[in-house]
This record gives sequence, C-alpha cells and structure tokens, in this order.
Amino acid sequence: MLTRLSRFGPALPRLLSTPPARCVSQSQPTGSAAVTELYPAAEPAAHGEVSPYVKNPDYHGFSTDPVVDEWNMRVGFFFGVSVALVIGGTFIHYLPDHGMRQWARREAERVIQLKEQEGLPLIDQNYYDPNKLVLTAAAEDE
Repeated sequence: MLTRLSRFGPALPRLLSTPPARCVSQSQPTGSAAVTELYPAAEPAAHGEVSPYVKNPDYHGFSTDPVVDEWNMRVGFFFGVSVALVIGGTFIHYLPDHGMRQWARREAERVIQLKEQEGLPLIDQNYYDPNKLVLTAAAEDE
C-alpha cells in the first residue's frame, strides 16, 4: 500500500527487489565461465511465495495475475487519464462566471454602444449627476 502512495508508484517494489548481480569478466576465460555471480540467487521463501516480478516481469502492481494486472492497469489509465481530462476539462469550462467579469464586459459594451448612438461622450466630466449629490454643510461653506 505504501508503495502505491509513494513518488515512484508501482515501480518502487521493482526497484527494491534486487536480482542477483552479474558481471562479465574482461579477461580471457581459463576454462571457467566468463559470467560470475557476485551474490547468490535469492532463495525462495520457506512458505512457497514467489515474487510477482518472477511470474510477471511486466508487473504493474494491481494484481499478481498477469492478465488481470494488465487489464486493471489499462482500465485505471483510461479512467485516470482520459475520463478525468475530458470530464474535468468540461467541468472547468462550464463553471459559472466568477466575479461576474464576463457580465461586466457585456454590460460595458452595451453602455458604450448606447452612448455612441445617442452621440454622448463615453465618460462625462461629471461622473455622477451633480444635482443628485447631497453635500454636507462643511462642503457648502467652501
């Protein structure tokens, strides 16, 4: 379970299982084999379990059965990549207008067209109607 959550995913067990190291001798063989084993081959466990990598070298970490393992890998990638990208992209595309930015732009374009048709300037020097402003007593004295 930990290996699936790690950064390396299902490849981590494959990295941790150390096959016997072999090296090729550069010297001329003198009647012995050119390939020597540095480490003895791993002995199978006493209870008879065999690593899934021995049975299936293309092990993906879903099942010990090679056919089920490959099928589960393909289904997992289909749903994880294809469906997630398509449904996720569609969901993000159809999210509502955050902050009403699109509405504000449409409204501004409508007001600009209306003022251009009436021949008014787009921005008046008095942004607010001065007759509708309520002034305080201190502002009236100045």
